[in-house]
Amino acid sequence: MDADVLVIGAGAAGIAAARALRGAGRSVLVLEARDRVGGRAWTRQTPHGPWDAGATWLHSGATNPLTPLARGLGIPLAEYDALGEKITFIAGRRATPAEAAELAEARAAFHRRTAAAGGGSLAEVAPRSGPWAATVVAWEAEVIAAASLEALDLEDYAATVLDPPNLLPAGGVGALLARLAEGLPIRLGSPVLGLDWSGPGVAARLAGGDVTAHAAVVTLPTPLLATLPFDPPLPDPLRQAAADLPLGLLTKAMLPAAGADRLDLPPFSAADRRIAPGETLVTFVFWPHGLPQAWGFVGGPAAWGLSPEATIALMRAEISQRFGARGEAAFDWSAALASDWGGDPWSRGAYSHARPGAAGARGRLAAPLAGGRLVLAGEACHPTLAGTVGGAWLSGEAAAARVMSPLQ
Repeated sequence: MDADVLVIGAGAAGIAAARALRGAGRSVLVLEARDRVGGRAWTRQTPHGPWDAGATWLHSGATNPLTPLARGLGIPLAEYDALGEKITFIAGRRATPAEAAELAEARAAFHRRTAAAGGGSLAEVAPRSGPWAATVVAWEAEVIAAASLEALDLEDYAATVLDPPNLLPAGGVGALLARLAEGLPIRLGSPVLGLDWSGPGVAARLAGGDVTAHAAVVTLPTPLLATLPFDPPLPDPLRQAAADLPLGLLTKAMLPAAGADRLDLPPFSAADRRIAPGETLVTFVFWPHGLPQAWGFVGGPAAWGLSPEATIALMRAEISQRFGARGEAAFDWSAALASDWGGDPWSRGAYSHARPGAAGARGRLAAPLAGGRLVLAGEACHPTLAGTVGGAWLSGEAAAARVMSPLQ
């Protein structure tokens, strides 16, 4: 055998699994298709500072497993919710404090309804009237869950609501994962073409030949589980669980400052706007960590139809609508960047959501196979921190514990 355990994928779940296995004295080999680690957490280094093109926050920071790891590395963590200004625009003007409070209460009321409701689609508890209805729906479904209301299971949504604080690590989440992956035996540029788990061990088929181990942890995003040949095929309940946990899309843009104008906004400020039914909500974060850049976010069905160029054009229009000519002039639009996770062949989306009626799919996806010799892991497998780096990390650690059991 080439190792005790093969780990397929060097994202958060794969790194966590490999660290746990190494810590338990097991030999491990991580196979990663990309030429970098981190998966959907990717910090790009730009002339305007580091930018997370994927995962951005350490959500539920008080209990997030990456919080103490980041602090142990000496990485400052900014408590985003308590910093900067949080501005809502209404028809080009700033909302009054009373109007902003109305939006906050409308969102809180939505969460109260989701917590008290049973199963079905999230659309069943959505606000249908009032000046903030469309904005609340866009925030809770398209921006946060990266999917439409009708595509989201109500029970799963309620179980995966994230608690503050939301922490922003200096240098980026992707860079943090890269630090945590240092020293691990990772083969980059090694896409797995098939996985044979028919015998007493497992064999991963690579372009250069097979790699074998006693067990495997597979951390692929759910869309890729349907395309990777497994021998024998994955059991029907597990394949159905993966199909019931598709990836939504949240697209991010990095808008570099063109000069010294910071629009009179302190670092970590944010802006949204009240939208009408049928409009797309775009949200912004300005000058994180004091860097000369802003971030724009657009999610859900609208994001799937946007090329990177169209995403940047949308951001420019939204900045102009809120800040006028001064806002447009504050950014170097020719140097703006946009993510494209929907077009990434190793992701095919941003993070998972459960289809209506599939609230138990996450547990089924994480169920060990072949007595623990094959276990799936990733953000889609975590019952409460789905869609987050912290959830992926905990899932990877749990998978490592499961595959170690038959190795005893």
